[in-house]
Amino acid sequence: MRALFVGGLVDNSELDLDGAEPPLHYPENTGAGQSRYRLHQIGMRDGEIAYAVYGAPDLPTDEVDRVASERGYPRRFGAKAQPVFQ
Repeated sequence: MRALFVGGLVDNSELDLDGAEPPLHYPENTGAGQSRYRLHQIGMRDGEIAYAVYGAPDLPTDEVDRVASERGYPRRFGAKAQPVFQ
């Protein structure tokens, strides 16, 4: 699955994630009290997660969703976007 980032220092960056489920925060375990990106949205394709959208700390979900839509993540991955409720 592909991790996609919105806002902050790594805006519009991507990386591959291993595993069946994306972590709720990225990086997952910093241990340093560092602000972490929060999972806002996943893209489902054929019953599997194709991508995960992470938003910068303090970035509202509406803004993350707007940017993800503008960047065309669902179309790019042939997936259906789903919100993540925490």
